[in-house]
Amino acid sequence: MKELIRIEDVCMEYEVRGQPPAKVLEHLNLIIPEGQFVAVCGQTGCGKSTMLRMILGAETPTRGRILIDGLELRRPDEHRGYVPQKYSLFPDKTVLDNITFGPEIREFGLLKRLTPRFFRRRVEIRKTAFEYLRQMGLRESDAGKYPDQLSGGMQQRVAIAQALIMKPRILLMDEAFSALDPNTRAEMQSLVRKLWRDTGTTILFVTHNISEAIYLGTRVIVLGKKSRETSSRVMFDLEIPDSIRAESGYPRREELERLTKQIEDVAMEEKLELEMAEFGG
Repeated sequence: MKELIRIEDVCMEYEVRGQPPAKVLEHLNLIIPEGQFVAVCGQTGCGKSTMLRMILGAETPTRGRILIDGLELRRPDEHRGYVPQKYSLFPDKTVLDNITFGPEIREFGLLKRLTPRFFRRRVEIRKTAFEYLRQMGLRESDAGKYPDQLSGGMQQRVAIAQALIMKPRILLMDEAFSALDPNTRAEMQSLVRKLWRDTGTTILFVTHNISEAIYLGTRVIVLGKKSRETSSRVMFDLEIPDSIRAESGYPRREELERLTKQIEDVAMEEKLELEMAEFGG
């Protein structure tokens, strides 16, 4: 597979007034080929979200570099979509206007939106938006609703449509399902995996849920640290072969249990090392 994302010896520090800089990530090295679905796990504070924001271009590494197709891209662009944990919809716009906002701004900006060409193109963009609505399992009647009239699951479907209509090469999802109830979460997992299979978009998906990571990912990366004073690194990098999956796409129970134990053993090792370091063991 063609290399798409390269993370080279990246370190990320944050300034803390009156204290030494807080190191979040150090000596982070990863290569992500195009078309992979990478699930990123790890304890709270280990730098999962920071890594996503750096790939997005919203943050710049303190040291090292991140290459997208061989280039350092230091600002977000249309080729990298982002779906955060908290719903990112414009509260004063309808579902349809939320989805079409990105393409309209990309093509016309804010100053050319009253030209004849804009209104002709707007019809085409809205037709595409309705197609994404249907892909997300929403009805056309939902298009005129505002975010506060939607359930959490529906809002997250709209947020994904909002990202996908830009046709990004990379989709970054930061604990995008953590606020959903179990049934809605399962529906969204199936939806996103189907979208990945259909589009071939490279996805990085941050989650605390190991079963979710194994189900969704073609690869699971675990970030962690050896002591509370050190910064995070890659503790575990596991390929998830298609051979473990049943026809439904879900991992077979025995394979899920085996892979979950592998990942949990790494997490437990990290926890023990932290405790030993804390007590001088």
